Amino acid sequence: MQQAKGRYANLALMLFVITLFQFTCLFSLISKAQEEYTLGIIITFGIYILVEYAYLLGARLILGRRGFEVELIAFLLTSIGLSITLSVYPDKAFKQLVAILIGIGGFIFLQWLMRDLKRAVALRVPAAFLAVGLLVFTLIFARFTNGAKNWLYIGGLSIQPSELVKVAFIFVGAATLEKLQSNKSLTKFIIFAVGCVGTLFLMYDFGTALIFFFTFIVISFMRSGDIRTIFLVCAVALMGAVLVLVFRPYVANRFISYGHAWEYFDTSGFQQTRTMIYSASGGLFGVGLGNGKLRDVFAATEDLVFGVVCEEFGMILAAAALLSYVALLVYSIRHSKYARSSFYAICACAASALMLFQAALNVLGVNDILPMTGVTLPFISRGGSSVISCWMLLAFIKAVDRSTYRYGGERQ
Repeated sequence: MQQAKGRYANLALMLFVITLFQFTCLFSLISKAQEEYTLGIIITFGIYILVEYAYLLGARLILGRRGFEVELIAFLLTSIGLSITLSVYPDKAFKQLVAILIGIGGFIFLQWLMRDLKRAVALRVPAAFLAVGLLVFTLIFARFTNGAKNWLYIGGLSIQPSELVKVAFIFVGAATLEKLQSNKSLTKFIIFAVGCVGTLFLMYDFGTALIFFFTFIVISFMRSGDIRTIFLVCAVALMGAVLVLVFRPYVANRFISYGHAWEYFDTSGFQQTRTMIYSASGGLFGVGLGNGKLRDVFAATEDLVFGVVCEEFGMILAAAALLSYVALLVYSIRHSKYARSSFYAICACAASALMLFQAALNVLGVNDILPMTGVTLPFISRGGSSVISCWMLLAFIKAVDRSTYRYGGERQ
């Protein structure tokens, strides 16, 4: 009883701090916004906070949920991203809010779907065909944007299908390997993974392809534990990457400034050098929301958003954001050993590992420690497809906790 009270007290403190941060950001946005955007910013942020509290209260009072650590982390990170988006692009406030609400809806829907384990596992084949079909459709009909053919434009909307396929990729992998430990089941997943990663390579979306491949390694190793098979797959993938560079040498030109950003200060290294300069200028506590200079650089709210967080919010909050991704992985590992099924354990660990790996690619890329791949920072980067995907991936992490679902019987 005492432990439960302590947990509730910690969650209440977390919620209080997050709400205080949100209102601080809102007041800062209002004070700096043009008069024509003020009302839109207030409505957007107000709706977001109301939805946040409606979910938390509904889950606690109606569904009887007890732990909300995962959701609070997501609400905090999303608040940071929404604040930056409203500050730089106040005219896109409603669009970003709609994406967030769709993501939260997807989060709730996936929790419901995975409540019935048999139903979830039965959907793995349709999900696999849908995922591959969506990627092939994108390959055929998408147009090149920033060097990659990964965006679909429908009317006035732009969609990045590969972000949504991340959800299906983990779902299919975990469902396929949930019970079958044979080489046959692993082979099926390898074929599916090769189809997804290969299509992404044809789109020149190398950052996302790398994320998919890393996720494949995590899922395969968790279920099979066969290090030799994993090494074999990695070796084949490395050979494939080398062949791409040999027969398509122009691909390497995309990474020509890697490790030499300062030598290309005003050309291909422009974004990385500005990110490093302005990130350091923010100090521990930042220059204040809306007062940064990195916001004027192309893709500041997408690829370079971590630099904006460092500059305007400070290194302390930026470090806390990075530790949040680590916390999600630790949470998944901690609860996996008590999971009702290996399906939930694989889903949670794969989803949290994917987010942490993607965050590492983003942060290390914009600081020229790794090649810049153009992947987003989970929950924080602006973009509808990205934020929807992140919230749906969060459902996998949430599902591993035994308190998420009420059920009878023993662990399967």
